[in-house]
Amino acid sequence: MTKRVRLAIVGGNRGFAYYKSCDLLSDLVEVSAICDLNEDVFAKWKQHYPDIRTFTSFDRLLADDRIDAVLLATPMELHASQSIHAMRAGKHVLCEVASAQTIDECLELVRTVEQTGAVYMLAENFCYTRKNLMVRHMAESGVFGELTHAECGYIHDVRTATHDTQGQLKWRGDMMRKFNGNNYPTHSLGPVSQWLGINRGDAFDYMTTIVSKPAAQSDYFRELFGPDHPGASMDYWQQGDSCLSLIRTKQGAVIYLRNDFSSPRPFNYLAYELQGTKGAFVSGRDTVEEPLVWLDGRGPGKSYQGNISWSKLSDYEYLYEHPWWQSETDRERAVQAARFGDYFVMKEFVAAIMEKRQPDFDVYDAVAVSAVMPLSAQSAAQNGSPVSFPDFAKHKPSTQTHKERERV
Repeated sequence: MTKRVRLAIVGGNRGFAYYKSCDLLSDLVEVSAICDLNEDVFAKWKQHYPDIRTFTSFDRLLADDRIDAVLLATPMELHASQSIHAMRAGKHVLCEVASAQTIDECLELVRTVEQTGAVYMLAENFCYTRKNLMVRHMAESGVFGELTHAECGYIHDVRTATHDTQGQLKWRGDMMRKFNGNNYPTHSLGPVSQWLGINRGDAFDYMTTIVSKPAAQSDYFRELFGPDHPGASMDYWQQGDSCLSLIRTKQGAVIYLRNDFSSPRPFNYLAYELQGTKGAFVSGRDTVEEPLVWLDGRGPGKSYQGNISWSKLSDYEYLYEHPWWQSETDRERAVQAARFGDYFVMKEFVAAIMEKRQPDFDVYDAVAVSAVMPLSAQSAAQNGSPVSFPDFAKHKPSTQTHKERERV
């Protein structure tokens, strides 16, 4: 391999969101190729990378030995098959969420990583926001005590992304016609899984799911396209507006997970809570409201006496800023990248390749959170009956310590 990781972007429109992070890490990564079925996409990339090579064939791209790794920014249903194909062709993979849509795909992803030794990382950028990494650092430092409960949700009205201007369904709309369950769990569960130490001493055990009727989704299609459009009928949709899942871990923590793409309300795709025996964290109701924290012994009073109050999470930055955000250079670059935690995703991915190790959010973490999608559909179809998580990580190598991860 050359001094820099030679990266190909697969899926030019979505993948363009990463160009800024790649530029900021140009000493580590070289954007050498772009692959897309629509050749019109190439012009936008050539404005930034005049010498970038272009492909309309994924197979031809994988056959190119001048490419070390691929970033998959393609529709979700392609993620697992393209990841497996790429790793078997000798490429490392950074994959947009979710990593897979079936349990069989999850298992095959794990087998492929174990057989090829490829670096596979899920581009779960919500894990690496400043606030979420700070909460992780606090949880790993033990300030919340023993963790017992978490809440998380992706509540984001994206109904405009389900169709084109003529009312024809795009892939998200098609998924909502065919699937009923928690169809986008990773942004919610990614940070929570790290806070709770999933695959680092704990594991998801079983879950149950119930889903509401698709009233807001059908109302929306009726408003835009009239009562004769098939989407104006609730019977047209499998996916309900609000999906609620409960997950229990092997160590006895419980997680409340909500996914809602359709309900009309302000965005709240960074909704989190964490509860332990010595403290609690509550995120804001939107992206600008101040998150709150309470830690036992850090102020007067006791919770059981009813005489305590919340503090701002930012009050504890001087103590619990995550090491990745303590670096002034990295902090400035992450802010410049300006898309949640994309900068740290890219930095960790290329560092793992160069250091010949598995990344912070590896294939075992990826399939743990992605498996919620098929398992939730199974539970919902069985009127909320509990379903168990497979043991994806039974052959996982020993986990890096937190101190080792800090050195990245």
